[in-house]
Amino acid sequence: MEKDAYASLVHQIKTILKKNARGKPPLIRLSRETAALLESVTVPDTMQKPHLEEVSVESVSESPPDNEKAACTVESPCIQSAGPDSLAKISAEISACKKCPLYATRLHTVAGEGNPSASLVFVGEAPGASEDRQGRPFVGRAGQLLTDIISKGMKMSRDDVFICNVLKCRPPENRVPNPEEIMYCEPYLLRQLDLIRPKVICALGAVAAHTLLKNDLTISRLRGEWHTYHGIALRVTYHPAYLLRNPADKVKTWDDVKEILQFLNA
Repeated sequence: MEKDAYASLVHQIKTILKKNARGKPPLIRLSRETAALLESVTVPDTMQKPHLEEVSVESVSESPPDNEKAACTVESPCIQSAGPDSLAKISAEISACKKCPLYATRLHTVAGEGNPSASLVFVGEAPGASEDRQGRPFVGRAGQLLTDIISKGMKMSRDDVFICNVLKCRPPENRVPNPEEIMYCEPYLLRQLDLIRPKVICALGAVAAHTLLKNDLTISRLRGEWHTYHGIALRVTYHPAYLLRNPADKVKTWDDVKEILQFLNA
């Protein structure tokens, strides 16, 4: 690029940015550091290209708007990953995961399955023995009950929804997941929900409810009302495995399902 052409380009960029700054709101948001950097740009005597290692990524990166900064907290983390994320990418990462000791006892990881654009996502606790053998979520006795709820009660197909768990590996003897296991697995779940962005999340049981809502209230306190997860409507109900042991509470679960259907249809 010749010196005159370079000078013209710098001048045009500065003109565009000055017009942008007068907009309400501006179309392009720049950090103070970036704006100062552009103002300091001059046409060098020699038009030598800089070496890649001499360019500071930090010096030209733009800061997010203040409202985006405020949304990123420990309780509500901003979900970020290198390059475009996808459910297939997450599933591959889960398959290779060795972050906690559960990798040594699993037969298969269970990432989740269903419609990647689902309006409804069911989140359970962890895979059981049947799920561990097949690598699919909710395929045992509890899974059959969930399938009946979806197909017979909601008149939908499992292919219409997305089904996953907080943990992606089976805890030995189906014990309750411990905090360390949840800590390592939760980011996979958050990324899945961030990609799908359903209209409703149905948390099945205490582990799913406590992980998503960040509280330790009982299911009886949490169910029966709407909650919010990162702007997504969330409903808590009993885990199908609990309902197999306590069939009388199926009536309460049906009440929760009807509320979800009414919300989706609205």
